[in-house]
Amino acid sequence: MPSLTQLEYVLAVDRHRHFGKAAKASFVTQPTLSQQLQKLEDELGIVLFDRTKKPILPTQAGKLVIEQARIAVAEFKKIALLARQDDQELSGEFSLAVIPTLAPYLIPLFIEKFSKLHPKVNLHIEELQTAQILRALDQDEIDAGLLVTPLGQPGFEEDVLFYEPFYLYLRRDHPLAKKEKMDEKDMDGSELWLLKEGHCFREQMIRICSLDRKSSVLKNVTFESGNLETLKRLVDLNGGYTLLPYLAAIGRAGVGSLVKPFNRPVPSREVSFAYRRLQLKRPVLAALKAVILEVIPDELRKLKPKDLEVVGISA
Repeated sequence: MPSLTQLEYVLAVDRHRHFGKAAKASFVTQPTLSQQLQKLEDELGIVLFDRTKKPILPTQAGKLVIEQARIAVAEFKKIALLARQDDQELSGEFSLAVIPTLAPYLIPLFIEKFSKLHPKVNLHIEELQTAQILRALDQDEIDAGLLVTPLGQPGFEEDVLFYEPFYLYLRRDHPLAKKEKMDEKDMDGSELWLLKEGHCFREQMIRICSLDRKSSVLKNVTFESGNLETLKRLVDLNGGYTLLPYLAAIGRAGVGSLVKPFNRPVPSREVSFAYRRLQLKRPVLAALKAVILEVIPDELRKLKPKDLEVVGISA
């Protein structure tokens, strides 16, 4: 019978597609990991990974074993969680991934408060793009994702936290700066600084601006950024404009720049937790939600859906 350790090694190799990296992530030497996998393959009478490929790929038979190994390891981990369910105080490990356009602005608001309220919870947070979060959730590498919805992905729950309106960020000398509030039809896509592909907020920018990128802010330069702060700096020094969600916009305008609201219905994004439907760590998730809702600005809590236009994404 395969051991739990062997199954964890199998999952590590599948995740990293490299024996050395899998061994490092598993805190063992590469010979130890390789020997255990070879022993497992001998016991099962099949080859799990095609070692001639770079990166290493699972064989067809290996894919079936990996799928069952993922289930077996997840079920084993549930035993420890069930044993702690009667504890009065929340404890244990919890892994959370947050999209990059939300992480710098939301995490600092709640992380210290959560740490003090729940000192026995070891909270691991990392920044990942939406597709990476969904992949990590599917492979049980993280417990929840904090991202933009609706996603409509089978096998996942979406728990809405709040709605975040968008603002136009532009310089004071831009012609649109004279307007009190913006309309989507006011914007010319050729003046818009964009995030690079892979960011869900990029898709929302394109949809709001009905973007046709036949030209750019600087005629002979195409630049797409990986973060919102770079886009703001580009606007400050080079003109054009960009879109910012509420938490990235309010109180953060650079010298000589402005943030302008939109007319109703205000283009907005829906911020939610996403997690597997069979989630045994719901008490920690509920505690995270409670802290986040307590620390976000009052204005976000008071927003009425009827005044908003939630801009969808494609996951």
